[in-house]
Amino acid sequence: MKPILPTAALGLSFLLAACAPTSVTEVAQRAATTSNLPPMKSFAARRGKPVLKSNAEIARDFIDLSFQMESGRQLPFLTKFQGPIKVAVSSGAPANLENDLAQLMSRLRNEAGIDISRARSGESAQIIIEAIPRKKLQKAVPQAACFVVPNVSGWAEFKKNRARGVTDWTKLTTRKRATVIIPSDVSPQEVRDCLHEEVAQALGPLNDLYRLPDSIFNDDNFHTVLTGFDMLILRAYYSPEMRNGMNRAQARAALPGLLARLNPRGARTGMRAASATPQEWNRIIAASLAPRATPSKRANLAARAVNIAKNQGWRDNRLAFSLFVQGRVTLGQKPQLAIESFVQSGEIYKSLYGASVQAAHVSTQLAAFALSSAQYGTAIQIANEAIPAAQAGENAALLATLLMIKAQALEKTNRDAEAQATRLDALGWGRYGFGSDRNVRARLNEIRALTPRRG
Repeated sequence: MKPILPTAALGLSFLLAACAPTSVTEVAQRAATTSNLPPMKSFAARRGKPVLKSNAEIARDFIDLSFQMESGRQLPFLTKFQGPIKVAVSSGAPANLENDLAQLMSRLRNEAGIDISRARSGESAQIIIEAIPRKKLQKAVPQAACFVVPNVSGWAEFKKNRARGVTDWTKLTTRKRATVIIPSDVSPQEVRDCLHEEVAQALGPLNDLYRLPDSIFNDDNFHTVLTGFDMLILRAYYSPEMRNGMNRAQARAALPGLLARLNPRGARTGMRAASATPQEWNRIIAASLAPRATPSKRANLAARAVNIAKNQGWRDNRLAFSLFVQGRVTLGQKPQLAIESFVQSGEIYKSLYGASVQAAHVSTQLAAFALSSAQYGTAIQIANEAIPAAQAGENAALLATLLMIKAQALEKTNRDAEAQATRLDALGWGRYGFGSDRNVRARLNEIRALTPRRG
């Protein structure tokens, strides 16, 4: 299940406390034919980066992802589909879904070795994708941006059977059908992000781990498309060594030989320690990001998350994310604490992962602050450093926001031609990342409003 943590909201919480990237009242495709904005930009399909972890670490991650759910419930067996997998899309799906789904299935075939393709007319499908209005989706599952359920063929069957235990993942011994439910009235990027996460979970692991820095199986939502690590996990999941119905011990015994075959570069010895993540920290992080909580409550919860991270001795993704969340939720009340939290978070991310998409999210906050403080050169420099990571991470909302900040700073330093070209680039990416023309212009106006008035 993908939680309600919109990419754009994570990317620029400095501007608004609830700056969701799309509107449920205006669909991007409806406005496309009359738009006077530049053409929508989108990402070409690309392979994930090679995995740099040792196979021992990957095996540990595989077990933790595959034998537990996000809720903490244990899964007694590894379950997967048998034979070729067909995917069907119900009527009413957004027009942009087709291209992104085709790219996703191509990657799954080429990188994960999964026999997956679109179902032809009249052909039964193992995975059904159905798009419904977001309000309708969240009325049924309030905390989800999108989700996947087993043993049903569509929304109506899910609603009919959800209270009967039919859709309980823990009771499966094999996978025969699954339905991916996504919102129909959100931006193209949100549709794509849901496709990547929910189709991946329909196929394989059902858990998310905050400790993973290089995976979509992480509720921090920094990675929005399947990574090289994710494809390796799915390739291992669908390898013949991983049999349907295996228990945890059997899977653990099979993984060393399997990973040695699939990932020879990971044969080095040694394994970095990875302590378990307390459920209390997971709950506090989720609660601190809940949109209906009061600002003071969110700030208190974020402070508790930071304290837990420090008391656990973490110096990894989890401490950095705790600080990021603290920065995000305290900007309106304690801006100095927020900036300090972002700086610390960014330093940890950069020390661990270099110029990563995580660091780019933090840099967006700092670039926005620099712009609001009339430090235009600094805003340009920060944006320039973060833009390549946003591009590599295929995050159009984040990329558009950085380009808008840069364009505004360029304009304020009298570099008008550069500003115009940068802003046009931003608008093209914004149409994919934010959806409707109205939402793109709203984000542009938010950026402009950050600039101090003369005098």
